[in-house]
Amino acid sequence: MPQLAIDGGDRTRLTPFPERREIGKEELRELVDVIWSQRLNRVGGDKVEAFERGFAELYGTRHAIASTSGTASIHVALGAINPDPGSEIITTGISDIGTIIPILYQNCIPIFADLEPHTYSMDPDDLERKITRKTKAVIAIHLFGLVGNMEEIRQICDDHHLYLIEDACQAHLAERKGKLAGTFGHFGCFSLQQSKQITCGDGGITITSDDKLASRARLFADKAWPREGGWGERGYLFLAMNYRMTELQGAVALAQLRKARRIVSRRRALGMRLSRLLRKVPGVNPPEIPGDCKHSFWLYPMTIDQDVLGVGPEQFAKAISAEGIPASFGYIRQPLYMFPILREKRTYGTSHCPFECPLHGRDVEYREGMCPNTEKILRSIITLPIRECFTENDIGDMARGITKVAEYYAGRKT
Repeated sequence: MPQLAIDGGDRTRLTPFPERREIGKEELRELVDVIWSQRLNRVGGDKVEAFERGFAELYGTRHAIASTSGTASIHVALGAINPDPGSEIITTGISDIGTIIPILYQNCIPIFADLEPHTYSMDPDDLERKITRKTKAVIAIHLFGLVGNMEEIRQICDDHHLYLIEDACQAHLAERKGKLAGTFGHFGCFSLQQSKQITCGDGGITITSDDKLASRARLFADKAWPREGGWGERGYLFLAMNYRMTELQGAVALAQLRKARRIVSRRRALGMRLSRLLRKVPGVNPPEIPGDCKHSFWLYPMTIDQDVLGVGPEQFAKAISAEGIPASFGYIRQPLYMFPILREKRTYGTSHCPFECPLHGRDVEYREGMCPNTEKILRSIITLPIRECFTENDIGDMARGITKVAEYYAGRKT
């Protein structure tokens, strides 16, 4: 049995995995247009508007509102629904903090529903248990690129007259039953950050088919400045942010948009190939993808069977990494509700607002054990990168490294 690299043996992979993205001549041409136009701001430019039109068309929605980040895309959606201070917004505990920041900046209270153990998606039953008279909206997160049980979640929201916002920042062109992530709810929110399936470095975009919500969302992203009929009057209709995407971002995003289907298709093919290669490896569990879903593989999540291998996921991830296969254990390591911003209510100065807001009127405690599936997932998950620039040989090396480690530990266990 070959000695593991972590114990001094030869590595499976000697060269780094490619990090290059599909960014090149097309993006450069669009950027040159912007530079020669001298219009770097979206007001008076045409790249951001073209990107918005194209994104809405790709998703079959009536409206798309570009912004500065995935965080901003969620804030735009929340600003559009305009919840009262002290309202509760239900979401889940594994994500970037960018899902939570907009809730707090709208002076609302994050409430956490648990996850389904295999899809890493919001558990509809726990969602229903967490709804109170203060609940205004639900933010469902499509983690790693897989869409969960959105039909049931949407029905629950409709039954309780709640807005449904989809955090699809990791799930560009992911599908469930032929329907795209971001099109099940009142809003779909996407990130264009460097690591996402399509990128302009940083950026976001929010989609909806509701004309009224779209009008307010567009205003919210632009200081509530009505610009119809040219520059418009500085009406500043309500309290809002400046989340305007620049023409430089829009130019890159527009070029990326034309490649979106190809990029996601490539990631999907590579991710599914890795799953096929790992299917019979002892103690290794590839991601479970329901037959009616199409994963878009922002990351590749996997778990192991500790009874078979005799080691925990953290040690297994370290052993894979030593083989030259980049692997991370735990993703964010602890649920969002265990970070100081929530557990210790570190928000505005020393005030603990909005948690002490009298308009909310009840004490919310964030503690370990409140979402057991969420915590179990973070104690067991291992993630690997999937990039469109990977080759089949790269995926083969990943599988060989994982297989080597798994067979070593499984053999040692027996």
